[in-house]
Amino acid sequence: MTMAPAVKLALVTGASSGIGKGIALRLARDGYRVLVHYNSGRAGAEHTLEAIRSAGGEGDLIQFDVGDAAAVEAALESHAKEFPNLPISVLVNNAGVHNDTLLGIMSNEAFDSVMRTNVNGPFYLMRWCVRKMLRARAGTIVNIASLAGQTGNAGQANYAASKAALIAMTKTLAMEVGTRGIRVNAVAPGLIETDMISEIPQIGEMVKRIPLGRVGTVDEVAGVVSFLCSPDAGYITGHTISVNGGLFPS
Repeated sequence: MTMAPAVKLALVTGASSGIGKGIALRLARDGYRVLVHYNSGRAGAEHTLEAIRSAGGEGDLIQFDVGDAAAVEAALESHAKEFPNLPISVLVNNAGVHNDTLLGIMSNEAFDSVMRTNVNGPFYLMRWCVRKMLRARAGTIVNIASLAGQTGNAGQANYAASKAALIAMTKTLAMEVGTRGIRVNAVAPGLIETDMISEIPQIGEMVKRIPLGRVGTVDEVAGVVSFLCSPDAGYITGHTISVNGGLFPS
């Protein structure tokens, strides 16, 4: 499919693989020039960018550690100076990590490292982008949360807490900036066909509990993000859309 010429810029964090890659490809197809973010996975990010360009889309790589406030600010300021006439219109906070174990034996590092990436990172990125979006009186932010943040999940106290916090930040920021034409929403995937689910024990038993009887696809998550970034979602903000096959109706 031939992609339309890019007229707006979207930043997708953690776009080297999985859901982030799928979102980057979908937004490029929607006509965005996509900033393909990575921290250490440069090869994967290059593959994402190559796929975008091969399909006729436009994009660039951008590297920083989302959990490092100074690195976030430096990278985004540098890009803004290089492309002053193409501000970020869409921010998708997808980058995330997990470090699973039972709470009673969880180390401080296991807890802090997950919160640093999954909570601090989106905070730093939203803070920078919102300042620019407020001046433009327009912008869209989509935060990739998780079913775990809605229900909790044994062995994932750190991860579940981080995603619940992300949902709460989504609601709060939506209240703060809605009058300036900025929309902020979240998407909470359940079991999605990525490398991550291969690490889940007894995945077959979990699938049996899903009303639709299967795991979801990356494209199904990306489609919801695409909708939230489109004019069709112009009256939706502060909302969390669950993409979980009915495993947790909301």
